[in-house]
Amino acid sequence: MKNIITTLIVCAFVFSGTYAQEKELPPKGGEPKNFSLPKKEVVSYDNGLTLVMVPYGSIPKATIRFNIKTGNIDENADQVWLADILTDLLEEGSTSRTSKQIADEMAAMGGNLNIGVGAHTTSISSSVLYEFGPDAIALMADVLRNPKWPVEELDRLKNDMKRNLSVQLSQPQNQAYQDFYGSLYPNHPYGRVYPSDAMVDSYTIESIKEFYDENFGAIRTTVYVVGNFDKDKVKEAVESSMGDWRKGKASDYNIAQPITSNTVKIIDRPGAPQSTIYYGLPVADPSSEDYIALDITNSILGGSFASRITSNIREDKGYTYSPFSSLDANYKSGVWYESADVTTEHTGASLSEIKKEIEKLQNEPPTQEELDGIINYQSGIYVLQNSTPNGIIGQMIFLDTHDLDESFLENKVKNMHAVTPEKIQEMTKKYIKPENMMLIVVGDKEKIEDQIQETIQVPIKQ
Repeated sequence: MKNIITTLIVCAFVFSGTYAQEKELPPKGGEPKNFSLPKKEVVSYDNGLTLVMVPYGSIPKATIRFNIKTGNIDENADQVWLADILTDLLEEGSTSRTSKQIADEMAAMGGNLNIGVGAHTTSISSSVLYEFGPDAIALMADVLRNPKWPVEELDRLKNDMKRNLSVQLSQPQNQAYQDFYGSLYPNHPYGRVYPSDAMVDSYTIESIKEFYDENFGAIRTTVYVVGNFDKDKVKEAVESSMGDWRKGKASDYNIAQPITSNTVKIIDRPGAPQSTIYYGLPVADPSSEDYIALDITNSILGGSFASRITSNIREDKGYTYSPFSSLDANYKSGVWYESADVTTEHTGASLSEIKKEIEKLQNEPPTQEELDGIINYQSGIYVLQNSTPNGIIGQMIFLDTHDLDESFLENKVKNMHAVTPEKIQEMTKKYIKPENMMLIVVGDKEKIEDQIQETIQVPIKQ
């Protein structure tokens, strides 16, 4: 049986080789197409509210998102995750509806209500059947404008938050991320990743209401409606439910001043079979003319499955299963870092290979073939991701958050394909400098300290 299988494999190989020689090569791919925002209508209201309507697609559903320009960035040093518990309370109902009534009404419209908070924005969103767009807007406006603030639910929500914190902070990836961002941004909300239990315990309905009153209002709010809907009825619904909301204060994001520091810190985890690495530094943000080229550089180094660092320490060396690099887009402040869970005995070797790949790209540009492959992949994914209502809304929010013109999106694919191998080398030299990088490692200190010291040759912070 084994011989028969071998013979079949050989025959198949010979046949496929002959066939490949006779068969013509596939035609070259078409020219890359830029992403274009669909035609939209923008309505501005006297109280500062903005409505953006984008007819799109053929599915009879409307995707609606109320986006408010406030989030964790507006918390002070004693309010970490206060915005998160505020959104948890919003889900508990309004002064006219219980949480169950809200869920039942949304289900009858073919959707469900989603409330979330991030670093820069808070959102209330849903996707409902075409004819229910105006009704969904009215319900979502009620949740946003008239929160019930049920004091009887606050202790439960705080206890849930503390349990989640305990689980998250037991994981080495989160421990490393917390120290990494805390070291980069010691005096900014970006660096305050997790609250303490005592901080969570201190939150009251009064402090939550105060944060809401300070940061929520019409001038910070944009209502996005994308998909299929009746424009006139949507306008009428927004006018009647949101037109008289208080204006509030305009958003004023706190611009961070990150610290560039060639420091090393080990968080001891005795007996750990792996070391969790965060290795990076501040770089350009989306408002920089270098950002798109830097984004491509990130993909070549570690930001894609075909990246150099991934091929090296995952595919070739087998030091790790899922390494990745990231280019984080904060407001007027970017961050690049490589992260990986590597075997304890190969901690130093992994860091050495990461540095080698960075230095190689500093000294020698990639081939045009390698660059074309990364750009084709990244530009194709970019267009595909933005071919849904949620994708379109997400891109419009990205522009608004980072104060960018629509040309950033519309010319992005063209600008990606204009990046040259020499530009990649320039970006690596300019931004990705190991001598300026901060290294946080969570692992067995006794086994990894000497490895790290030999590789990085920087005193380890105690």
